Amino acid sequence: MKRSNLFWMVGLFFMFGLFLTGCGDDDSASGDGEVTLDFWVFGATNYEDLAKEYEEENPGVKIKVRTAETEEHHNGLFTALSAGSGAPDIAMLEVDQLDRFKDAQDRFANLYDLGAEDVQGKYLDWKWKIGENSDGDFLFGLPTDIGPKAMFYRIDVFEEAGLPTEPTEVEELIQSKEDFMQVGKQIKENTGKPMVDSMEMAYRAIIDGAEQSFFNQEGDLLIENEGNSVKQAYDLAVEMHEQGLVGEYTMWTPEWGNAVNNGDFAVEMGAAWLKGWMMGNAPDAAGKFRVATLPAEFAGNWGGSYISIPDETDHPEEAYAFVEWLVSPESQLKSFQSEAGLFPSSPEVYEMEDFQNTTDEFFGGQSTAQYFAKATEDISFIYKGPDYVSVHNEVLNALENVQQGADAEEEWDAAVERIKGVINR
Repeated sequence: MKRSNLFWMVGLFFMFGLFLTGCGDDDSASGDGEVTLDFWVFGATNYEDLAKEYEEENPGVKIKVRTAETEEHHNGLFTALSAGSGAPDIAMLEVDQLDRFKDAQDRFANLYDLGAEDVQGKYLDWKWKIGENSDGDFLFGLPTDIGPKAMFYRIDVFEEAGLPTEPTEVEELIQSKEDFMQVGKQIKENTGKPMVDSMEMAYRAIIDGAEQSFFNQEGDLLIENEGNSVKQAYDLAVEMHEQGLVGEYTMWTPEWGNAVNNGDFAVEMGAAWLKGWMMGNAPDAAGKFRVATLPAEFAGNWGGSYISIPDETDHPEEAYAFVEWLVSPESQLKSFQSEAGLFPSSPEVYEMEDFQNTTDEFFGGQSTAQYFAKATEDISFIYKGPDYVSVHNEVLNALENVQQGADAEEEWDAAVERIKGVINR
């Protein structure tokens, strides 16, 4: 699947566009020898605070942090790399977007050439491997946060359904997909509420930990293969819908936010980063949620990032020194403790006393960190491919149509055809 020509054409078309404005600064090295590094990030991080801390410890370095929304950030970086000018010295890459940028390997610095092999042992193996090329000899970025998933459940809904509410009891009760479905039926019968909020969350129960996703590393489409995990995930969502176990809430909408706040569904199979949103946006739910480990077959990673160094930087060594410091176990602990709540990809953090002693008042004083740390043990390497976001959305579109009354198999077949169209553009 060769996409490099399209990559560069898109970049040239936009090379004088919005994202290049003000990005190609000429002050990367000032007259007094100070090095200035442009650092592009997305979403909520504590990287501005950490950059200031690094500047204090390294007086000759200035870090200019630019924050944008996820789509704007990645499209802007894509454009700058394609045009060959205007890229920052350092850039954050989201895991679902990473394979899209691997087509442009020559536009990035190989972090193995800058010393990354010396710190490899500090990070989860599966997280590190995702950051490499298919040959394993080129590293695009150092690992930052991850999104291990766990079960966020409403204790008031479980209690109303006649179910136990302590995390250890809930884990004993739900040890398999079949257990999860059975509990969902009991909740539906006794409370009238769905087990999960949406078709997407039911689908993600499997897809986020899928052993065989949409593509292999040669670019072959796998979803029509018997036993493919994407179809298994789709079928689970359909089955849960048919049994009335799925709500009709779209994540991040006001309706979904109200449902989380009010307890209109029982379980969110969410990633560690969801904690921060809930604590800031669902005040009425304080004390009513707990966290438990998901069944192993539902284990997976949702989200997380890498810090890369575009090859056009004039200061690769200085950029790498900052990146290595930024994602060190000590810095990852600070990111975890910050308002952003980035979950560490370094197991060394899980052994730190400050991590282990963390409690969450929103979750009734529970120490939730240990559940997400445990979840990392059941996660493995998954190849997603450069078109992952687009093809994933086609499946979600099919599931939405099913929820509105369309035939499930017809929608699956139509999604497969749309996906073929996406990858043949």
